Amino acid sequence: MRAARKLRPSRLGPRDVLHVGSAGLRSRPMRVFLSALGIAIGIATMIAVVGVSSSSQAKLLRELDELGTNMLVATPGQSMFSGQDTKLPKEAPGMISRIEGVESVGTTGDIAQSVRRSENIPKEETGGIGLKATKDDLPEVLRARMQKGTWLNGATGRYPSVVLGNVSAERLGITEPGQQVFIGGRYFTVIGILDPIPLAPEIERSALVGWEAAEQLLGFDGHPTAIYERSADDRVGAVRGLIAATANPQSPSTVSVTDPSAALQAKAATEGAFSTLLLGLGGIALLVGGVGVANTMIISVLERRHEIGLRRSLGATKGQVRIQFVTESLLLSGLGGLAGIALGAAATAAYARAGDLPWVVPLWAVTGGFASTLAIGTLAGLYPAVRAARLSPTLALQAA
Repeated sequence: MRAARKLRPSRLGPRDVLHVGSAGLRSRPMRVFLSALGIAIGIATMIAVVGVSSSSQAKLLRELDELGTNMLVATPGQSMFSGQDTKLPKEAPGMISRIEGVESVGTTGDIAQSVRRSENIPKEETGGIGLKATKDDLPEVLRARMQKGTWLNGATGRYPSVVLGNVSAERLGITEPGQQVFIGGRYFTVIGILDPIPLAPEIERSALVGWEAAEQLLGFDGHPTAIYERSADDRVGAVRGLIAATANPQSPSTVSVTDPSAALQAKAATEGAFSTLLLGLGGIALLVGGVGVANTMIISVLERRHEIGLRRSLGATKGQVRIQFVTESLLLSGLGGLAGIALGAAATAAYARAGDLPWVVPLWAVTGGFASTLAIGTLAGLYPAVRAARLSPTLALQAA
């Protein structure tokens, strides 16, 4: 007699697995929507937090690229012995400009005069506006742009003309060039208003007059109080080590040298530190969504015991039943993940557009977020799938 052939269980192809796994989803669309919503909220929160942080960081880095990180500022400090304020020599700007690697130098000097809208305003009401003397090379060093009007030149710098920072113009109520402000007992004509200068916020809150006009009309002593310099990118460190001794050879310890771009660099580096908390909240929402998926799958197993028993009695193996419910859980989580990615990207785009930021959603956030939804879907579906596979076909059909 011929040996009896051993029976082999039927195999489910990928298409069959997808079909049986999506059957439960197609029959209960509202439950699918509500279950996927929890996953979507968690992923959307995580994508939006990372996207908003990355967009803000991209803007800061773009500003740094435009403004440059090769500018240093030399200012006078205090004497170590007397504790009194010191002054930089009048020759300091020219001496710094001769350092190897220095490309441009700009200078300002503080003037002890108030800037008022008119002579009828008391001197005490300064509005926090400083008065500075400067020369025509300052915009090049600061990479400053004119919002309106023009900068001081060799001619206007000798006469009662003034350029206002954007903040000082706002505080004085000056909106157009040609208007006048009261400085040192006489009126000065506003010839220009500057755009914001992130690397020199003190200029934004100042009124700037020509060096010669300051000496002749306002009693300026000619000593610089801030020397701005731009050097070659590969010479910044070397120049920084030489500035103090060059600016004041007799007392280099009284010269303070700072890097104004350091604050922006630090802000760009730490941008998103607060986002860690929000990412944690998004992760909690994602876990809650995973619990919701697991609960949905358990209820689905209980409701479909007759279907499970019928499939088992027709030859479906325990493994095939497990695959069916794990696939269903993966599809449910995957739908929520895709919806969450779309919502998070849309929220980031809206924030970026409102704040005039570049729209940035890192690829790692998208792939990591979607991978986490699949992982949660797998974990959420394992127990219901194992429980479904353990059901006895006879008992399941009797229970129906």
